[in-house]
Amino acid sequence: MTLVPGTVRPRRLRTTPALRRLVSEVRLHPADLVLPMFIKESLTEPAPLSGMPGVVQHTLESLLTAAEEAVAAGVGGLMLFGIPAHRDEIGSQADAPEGILNQAIRELHDRLGDSTVIMGDLCLDEFTSHGHCGVLDARGGVDNDATLERYAAMAVAQARAGAHVLGLSGMMDGQVRACREALDLAGYSDVVIMGYTAKYASAFYGPFREAVDSELQGDRRAYQQDPANGREALRELELDLAEGADIVMVKPGLPYLDVLAEVAASSPVPVWTYQVSGEYAMIEFAAAAGAIDRDRAIEESLIAFKRAGADAILTYWATEVAQRLTEAQRPTGAQRPTGAQNPTEVQRPTGAGQ
Repeated sequence: MTLVPGTVRPRRLRTTPALRRLVSEVRLHPADLVLPMFIKESLTEPAPLSGMPGVVQHTLESLLTAAEEAVAAGVGGLMLFGIPAHRDEIGSQADAPEGILNQAIRELHDRLGDSTVIMGDLCLDEFTSHGHCGVLDARGGVDNDATLERYAAMAVAQARAGAHVLGLSGMMDGQVRACREALDLAGYSDVVIMGYTAKYASAFYGPFREAVDSELQGDRRAYQQDPANGREALRELELDLAEGADIVMVKPGLPYLDVLAEVAASSPVPVWTYQVSGEYAMIEFAAAAGAIDRDRAIEESLIAFKRAGADAILTYWATEVAQRLTEAQRPTGAQRPTGAQNPTEVQRPTGAGQ
């Protein structure tokens, strides 16, 4: 069968790589990517994570090296998670000036200044002996309002250390307002608040628990969102915006593209998403088994976030992908910097996927 003259043929726009590139609806840029990094106080050398191939827990020295590599690749920002040597019921190391997270923020700020966006995870789970994201009450539940006091103290401590953006990931009611007020009263009105507007109680966080040496017993379903609920995310968005969130987050990423798209369509502020540890691990392990093309799967997953409306993406592949994107944009025949890799042989950067 031959189509009649005048037939609409969408395939015309797919005929060559150059044409496909020209009509692409969304594009990925290195500055769209944020690199999550883990810093562990007790380490003397980086510790690889078995559940996240290529990802490590850092020492301060290796953190600085990997951060400089990410910035050189054009990555948009760095999100730090701290793992202290001492934990207690209230997570006292979370706002201690010499606590590992605040120390790492300060070291990065001293080294990198404003050349990148330095972010701190603002949650108590890495710092508490029980592994929950807040202070527990007498019945063993998370006390929302008592936790807000701890979050406010953390916000000021991280701002004082030099963080540009605070990632409020605990999912406590009123957390954005509590931190905004504390920051403004302490003179840090320019510090940005990124609210985890829609953070779901997800099985895809599994490998992250290893990454932060989680002490959690039980689950976080009493404060993180039910995976069955989509409209609830828009209610959380409305509240976060009213409380002063500068950026909002949907987490996890791929299993919640519908939520991401709804939030992006409704939000007047930037919308970010987090390609969480389980999403990363699935691709790495599937690729290692020969089931999928690793690099294509990584790229496709990141493009999916952009297509759904994400303005930025937290991903453990940030440095690697940024290097690949930069290499792809280099004019044919242009000389690569010393040590640069062949674009068809992009390898993982030092301490990649942190």
